[in-house]
Amino acid sequence: VQLQASGGGLVQAGGSLRLSCAASGSSSSITAMGWYRQAPGEQRELVARIASGGTTKYADSVRGRFAISGDNSKNTISLQMNSLKPEDTAVYYCYAVKASVTTYWGQGTLVTVSS
Repeated sequence: VQLQASGGGLVQAGGSLRLSCAASGSSSSITAMGWYRQAPGEQRELVARIASGGTTKYADSVRGRFAISGDNSKNTISLQMNSLKPEDTAVYYCYAVKASVTTYWGQGTLVTVSS
C-alpha cells in the first residue's frame, strides 16, 4: 500500500487547511485510515482516524476543530482543519490499516501555524 498525502502549508492562527491522503497499490481490505502528527521534540500522536464503517475518533486537542472524512470507493481521506492554533504545528502523517493488522505510513506533510 502506498499513501500519498498533500495539503500541508503555512497558515495564520485561526485559519484553515485541508489535508488529503490517497491509498494505492494493494489497498483492498483497508479497515481504517487516519492521521498522526509529530511536533519537534514530541512523540507522534494520533490526530484523527476513520474506520471503513465510518466511525471516527479524534484527539481531545482537535475535537470540534478538525473533521475527518473518507471515501471507501477511492481509498481516500481528508482532514479539514479549522481554527488552527500554533500548537497544531507539526508534521502530519497519513496512515492506513489493512485487514486490522498491518499499518502503512505515508510521507509526512508539514503544517505550520503562525501566531
